[in-house]
Amino acid sequence: MVRRSEDLRPPLVTAPDLPPHLEQADPRRSTDLHASRIELSGDAELSHSTLEQCVLTGSSGALELRGATLMDVELQNVQVTTLAARDANLRRVRLTGGRIGTLDLTDTRIHELELQGVRIDYLTLGGAKATDVLVEHCQITTLDLPGSTLTRIAFTDTRCDEVDPHGLRAEHVDLRGLDALAFLDVNSLRGTTLTVAQVEQLAPVFAASAGISVRD
Repeated sequence: MVRRSEDLRPPLVTAPDLPPHLEQADPRRSTDLHASRIELSGDAELSHSTLEQCVLTGSSGALELRGATLMDVELQNVQVTTLAARDANLRRVRLTGGRIGTLDLTDTRIHELELQGVRIDYLTLGGAKATDVLVEHCQITTLDLPGSTLTRIAFTDTRCDEVDPHGLRAEHVDLRGLDALAFLDVNSLRGTTLTVAQVEQLAPVFAASAGISVRD
């Protein structure tokens, strides 16, 4: 049965709950930080840390968040070459502005994530389980989604050169606001919603995947 457009559920995203006053703190591995402002410089190591009601700003070559837990956290205009959050837990996290070379969310568990006006060269959600994600006014060079499970995801005014959805399991994933130059595996787009124009653009790829030869 074809899913009707009115059955498409938007992401349920709320802003991080941040206190009016934040204490300055330095990044450290396996630390617990609450109501803190973290100014990034050089490489920052926060692996296996817990950050709650925190704000991160500044620049970093490598920001390591492997195995970390982030709850009510905002990254404001950060400039990071590599942000690695493999196997992390994210809840009510927002990234606003800034530029990230590689954003690695492999095997991450996500509940409520916002990307607002961020430039990302390479974003991977390989094997991630993500619910309620909103991507707005972003520019992404490569979006990699192998084996990910996405529920209630939406894009608004976002551009992407290449999307690899191989092995994607999608439910209520709205791609209508994603202007992508190429989808590498159209057979993995089951469960997503596209515009008529997007489907027309992908028609030759759909035909080829079905073994149909299209000629004028």
